Amino acid sequence: MRSTFHGIETAKRSLFANQATINTIGHNISNANTPGYSRQRVNLVASRPIEAPGFMRSNTPGQLGTGVEFTSITRIREQYLDDQFRNANSSYGGWSIQSSTLGKLETIFNEPSDSGLRTVLDNFWKSWTDLSKDPENITGRKIVRENALALVDAFNTTSKHLEDLDKDLTANIEVKVSEVNSIAGSIANLNYEIKRLEDLGDNPNDLRDQRDYLVDQLSHIANTTVTHTANGYDISIGTQNIVTGPNAIPATSAQIEAQFTAGRLNGGELSGMILSRDKYVADYKEQIDAMANTLVNGQITVTLPAGTMYNGAKLAADQQVTVNGINGLHKLGYLFTNPPQQAGDVFVPASYKVNGVMVPVTAGNISLSKEITDDPMMIATSMRTEIVNGVNETVKGNNTLANLMADLKNNSFAFTPTSSGNGISSGTIDSYYQSVIGQLGVQAQEAERQYMNQYDIVNQVESSRQSVMGVSLDEEMSELIKFQHAYSAAARFMTSIDETLDKVINGMGIVGR
Repeated sequence: MRSTFHGIETAKRSLFANQATINTIGHNISNANTPGYSRQRVNLVASRPIEAPGFMRSNTPGQLGTGVEFTSITRIREQYLDDQFRNANSSYGGWSIQSSTLGKLETIFNEPSDSGLRTVLDNFWKSWTDLSKDPENITGRKIVRENALALVDAFNTTSKHLEDLDKDLTANIEVKVSEVNSIAGSIANLNYEIKRLEDLGDNPNDLRDQRDYLVDQLSHIANTTVTHTANGYDISIGTQNIVTGPNAIPATSAQIEAQFTAGRLNGGELSGMILSRDKYVADYKEQIDAMANTLVNGQITVTLPAGTMYNGAKLAADQQVTVNGINGLHKLGYLFTNPPQQAGDVFVPASYKVNGVMVPVTAGNISLSKEITDDPMMIATSMRTEIVNGVNETVKGNNTLANLMADLKNNSFAFTPTSSGNGISSGTIDSYYQSVIGQLGVQAQEAERQYMNQYDIVNQVESSRQSVMGVSLDEEMSELIKFQHAYSAAARFMTSIDETLDKVINGMGIVGR
């Protein structure tokens, strides 16, 4: 004979199992918009059946069912999609920084525009052309001086912006390393809590979601390797361990940069920052420095017309000579002094010597010579002298030097090579600058293309991942209705058993009373 109270236990288990399922569905609905949340499911199994109780084995076929139980509550998630997302997210982080940095470089150079370095150069050459039309005009000399000062300012400003961008990237690297250490500390704490709860027999799904969400964030900052161990996640950047079970190992900027140098840090924002600073910013700073130094001191070949004074003698015919940049050409001219003096440098480094060593001209230290800044008459235009009344004088109406200066716009310079090998070895100042701007434009366009590609890939992988782990409100509402009806049916079953027992206990055995 079966137990009279067996149905109560069966109904109770059904009520408990369906209530747990309804509560889990409510938890899913509540976290539908929670970042990193994985939907959860209650795993239901039929409880262990029993033999119908009796003094002897029952001849009733089959076993007696005892209802339903839930064995666990698990989260729905695929490790493969997580790994795919994190790899794509690392590339996305790296290209986003590169694209942003190159965009800032384009803003610094600001070409083409009416205020860029190219326009300032054009104005500088044009002022020499204007001066050549009236070489004795003090106003023309002042205009040359002001355009020279504008050119110096353009070089200085561009160099300062590049230095500032370099410093900003270095500071941001420090900030990102601190962020990495903060995230690593949180992951280590979660490793400890998850292990503690697992040892107690619990299944800490929500804590696991928080840990995976932190790993997702970390993957955007740097390409990371995640190893699953009995103590939780072990995480490293290249060969630099930052999390080992419940322990976080703080990283330093020097260690992270060493990983980049060794080729082990090749993704994420940190990689993008180091690459942008050491490749893009450093390269353009070096090229603009080479441009400034070549303009001032680079070798050029000019043709001196007959009648020009050269090395103390008057040339009988045109002669080609090689001089060192604007300074070298300007020194061939004569000032309106008595007796005539050869002109000095036009541009000089802001500090001639550092620790007793002459410093080269750079975009950062180029300046107009103090003599020309104080007196525009120190600008030479003439390359001829003559004896007047027994006195050697500079020919004031001669414009040979002014013409040669103006012609430098179309003259070929020998440029200082850069360590990166970028930039042309010889050509006009304008063509060199155009090559710099052209290179920047191509790099910025490629970085933007890669950035948008990675953005699309990340969104595509995340869409696939959300199709597995994301909460669908329509699906959850459907499940809620199903288990709500199951709960109501179990309650009705309990009521039926209650009424049956009431009849047995209170209605049987009272006949004849």
